[in-house]
Amino acid sequence: MDPLSPVELRVLGALIEKENTTPEYYPMSLNSLVAACNQKTNRWPVSEYTEDDVLSGIEALKPRGFAASILSGSRVAKYAQRFTEKLNMGRRETAILCVLMLRGPQTVGEIKGRTERVYAFADLDETETVLQKLIDREAGPLVQKLPHAPGTKESRYATTLGGVVEFTAPAAAAAGAASPMSERMAALEAEVATLRSEVAELRRRLEEVL
Repeated sequence: MDPLSPVELRVLGALIEKENTTPEYYPMSLNSLVAACNQKTNRWPVSEYTEDDVLSGIEALKPRGFAASILSGSRVAKYAQRFTEKLNMGRRETAILCVLMLRGPQTVGEIKGRTERVYAFADLDETETVLQKLIDREAGPLVQKLPHAPGTKESRYATTLGGVVEFTAPAAAAAGAASPMSERMAALEAEVATLRSEVAELRRRLEEVL
């Protein structure tokens, strides 16, 4: 499988996330998808993709069978992911790949905590078992285990969908450095961002009716 570009990874991760966390606003309009890609929380690195960037990402995902345009009675085009169906991903695998696409390399504990809105793993052992399954996948690994960074106790995992990850300590530190308080603040900010997106979508639908 050819590696996905950073924007393709972000678009695909955002579609998977919103399908599972806000299904009432899925498939997504371009405006909502751009906002989801550029969230300031639950994203690493933070991006500022334009509508053209996101559209290019969608168009690149379509030939792979990973994304599709949804045509309906609405005048606004909607977009959906087909990745999980194409690769026959279960909910546990989907949850892990989603957070790795959106937030970069993470420890088992970080992955378990950040996947709860898509799938609630029972414990770290279950999380690690599914990670290993994604590493040992017969059709090719979708996850890799990174070596320990200097001064860290735990290994981190990364998705290989964007290619094999060249491990660097600063990148790992930036991806994983979050205190419990900052994690709670990030969760609250993510909820606010979601509400804003929902309000924007409701406003757009009202304008269509009027």
